[in-house]
Amino acid sequence: MRWFDKFRQQKLFSINMALLALAAVVLLGNVLTIGVSAAKGQAVAPDATPLTLPPVKKLSNEFTKLAQMLEPSVVFIATDFTPKQTQTSNKRRNPHAAPQGDDDESNSDPLQRFFGSPFGGDVPRKREGSGSGFIVDKNGYIMTNLHVVEQADHIKVRLTGDKTEYKAKLIGSDPEIDVAVLKIDAGRALETIKVGNSESVQVGDWAVAIGAPFGLETSVTAGIVSATGRDISPQQFQRFIQTDAAINPGNSGGPLVNINGDVIGINTMIATSSGGYQGIGFALPINTAVRSYNQIIQSGKVSRGSIGIKFPRNQAQMEMTLKALGFKHGVIIESVTSGGPAEKGGLKGEDVLLALNGSPIKDGDDLVGRVSDMPAGTQVTIGLDRDGQKMDKKVTIGDRDEVFKDDPQLASSRREMTEPNEKPSMNTPRFGFGVRSLSPTERKELKYELPSGVMVTTVEENSPAEEIGIKEKDILASINRKPVSSFEDVKAILGSLKPGAPVAFRVMRPSAPLGSRADITWGGIYLPGTVPQN
Repeated sequence: MRWFDKFRQQKLFSINMALLALAAVVLLGNVLTIGVSAAKGQAVAPDATPLTLPPVKKLSNEFTKLAQMLEPSVVFIATDFTPKQTQTSNKRRNPHAAPQGDDDESNSDPLQRFFGSPFGGDVPRKREGSGSGFIVDKNGYIMTNLHVVEQADHIKVRLTGDKTEYKAKLIGSDPEIDVAVLKIDAGRALETIKVGNSESVQVGDWAVAIGAPFGLETSVTAGIVSATGRDISPQQFQRFIQTDAAINPGNSGGPLVNINGDVIGINTMIATSSGGYQGIGFALPINTAVRSYNQIIQSGKVSRGSIGIKFPRNQAQMEMTLKALGFKHGVIIESVTSGGPAEKGGLKGEDVLLALNGSPIKDGDDLVGRVSDMPAGTQVTIGLDRDGQKMDKKVTIGDRDEVFKDDPQLASSRREMTEPNEKPSMNTPRFGFGVRSLSPTERKELKYELPSGVMVTTVEENSPAEEIGIKEKDILASINRKPVSSFEDVKAILGSLKPGAPVAFRVMRPSAPLGSRADITWGGIYLPGTVPQN
């Protein structure tokens, strides 16, 4: 019986082992079935083939090459400005200022200059703006629009691929064409853009705009030249290239280039009913900007020649009138400035100007362009027709600012830039205030009769100027009894004084707030101080 018991035990053990093996097989089968089901369940589209990425292969075209070539020469410009209460309460708009906001009446104007967040408002707090520019000299000289940097307390420039913010200095500007020249010191030679010739631009040419719309740096848009010579501005020297390349807030001051990468214009403004891009942008021709740039880097300002005449701006009407009088070209004088070069040279109203130094005068723009490029003192011969008689007159070119100094329309656009935040040096001790010249029209309006004087435009907080009592809207008449009539006069006198030397400012103050209806008289006081060490 012992062997039977042993056999039974062994049989039971074998059965148990068989059952255990069978259970293992069933369990493994279930696991495999579940795994296969799960795998099949994950394939939402079982008949789709997975995609594979090809090897990196950069495609190239002319626009790609342009972008890569020009991006190092295009810069991003950031500005800040803290308006004073007196400035914010003044509702008169500057013709080159940026739009103020959604509820500003200027938004009804379809022609807009802009560069990001505008300066303005009623609360005197820091405002920030942005725009674009491009490098034209390896030593750090940059061209941009004046409205990008106008009134800015600080100007900073960023280069493509360089996170450093370089402090920029305003070298000079030309308000009549909305151009400014900046300078940065990057400590190395910079890549410059190639200047083209805007006279070669034709309708239908490719045009590429590069800049920082809405602060998005080195953005590139492409289009074509839609028109040339667009006369859409009240400024006499502005004739624009029209393009459908996308231009938006922040593009102002950036370059418009042709398909060869040559800059042909400076992106300045757009025509829009919404405040954004609608397919019509305008760029100042580079030829116009270069003429001003060359003067700015030499003298810090722009002067233009003039003979002192006015003529109809409507070219179509002018051409019709000339044709009726039997002329194919020329300019009909509407009026002659009293005491100006034309009057002194014997020109009169209704004279038809036909030639300048023997070369035919095509139209008014041709005459203005040729005369404005001539320095004051140049003598020219003007051929004209007066009541059917041909004659020549000798005229000596005058300085346009002097010839039209009493013209209120030109005075409003003749804005002198000030630099109260200029870095101090031994030649220009820093007092922390800015000034501008007074026009003859302002003198009459303010009833200010002294021959000298400059208007104080801004006074820095906690500056030496503020400490000794200089205030905005003061008229600074003299420094140490030396009369001043311009920013250059002030700079020269202060630059001649050694640090620590005593200085006395003679300022004139009105008896009533400027702009009030009260009769204004001016009283003078001396404000003494000491030339700062730094």
